[in-house]
Amino acid sequence: MAEQLSTAQIAQYDENGYLLFKRQIPEEWLAKLRAEISRFELEAAMLEQSNDRLDLEDSHTPEDPRLRRLKLPHTISDVVAELMTSDHVLGPARDLIGPNLRLHSTKLNMKSAGYGTAVEWHQDYTFYPHTNDDILAIGVCIDDMAEENGPLMVYLGSHKGPVFDHHVGGIFAGAMLPNENGLNPANAVKLMGPAGSVSIHHGRIVHGSALNGSDHARRILFFELMAADAFPIMGSMTRWEGIKDYDTRMLCGQSTLNPRLKDIPVRIPQPQPDVPISIYEIQKGMKKRAFDTIT
Repeated sequence: MAEQLSTAQIAQYDENGYLLFKRQIPEEWLAKLRAEISRFELEAAMLEQSNDRLDLEDSHTPEDPRLRRLKLPHTISDVVAELMTSDHVLGPARDLIGPNLRLHSTKLNMKSAGYGTAVEWHQDYTFYPHTNDDILAIGVCIDDMAEENGPLMVYLGSHKGPVFDHHVGGIFAGAMLPNENGLNPANAVKLMGPAGSVSIHHGRIVHGSALNGSDHARRILFFELMAADAFPIMGSMTRWEGIKDYDTRMLCGQSTLNPRLKDIPVRIPQPQPDVPISIYEIQKGMKKRAFDTIT
């Protein structure tokens, strides 16, 4: 039996590739997350460049600190780690991809008011192809998500289509242009809702978000999870240091040594550009962009 989702909601996810639930995370959780962000913003003010914890906007200076991402926040924040293992996150994930779940990654993307960076259209699966695509991302909206502050957008049903080429000039660029790949703009859906809303999107769905030109922030905490029998294909950007380490990322259920193979399209994200491992830096390889940038 499903823990949290109805049969209709599971069918909707299978068909459309996403779900959106409004006001799912209690305010006390949001307050704790905002306090954690404030702590890391103070840390960012001490930096001149990004490090292995904090990803800074190009326009960042210590005098005017601008933080665009917390990298692997579950490793540097007890609050995030606790939320990750709660039923707020694991309950719907178990309903959609089964009881045996492994963590792929976490990230807290921050689009600050007036300049928050756009993320170009892409499919997560192109960064980390696996033996099957029971892979999803659960997004916790820390702020209200409205049209003007760069909400997450998805192409309805695109998780059932091809894995698009995310290379430019033979180098992996981590992005694609929908209008050059036959996607209908009418199928792009904005995932909007008040703070505390939760989105879930399939690892193969085409998604992106515009820059934030509004006067209020847009921050989303993402938990990327996968079925335990999804194993990375060689060339994937998934960190692999052996099965012992891989099993430390189990969140619930049982690990396995038997990968499940699914007949799905695959592209390898190689060769990599000679830039820091950050979607923002990798996507600078695009010769054309779908979204505006801050100059």
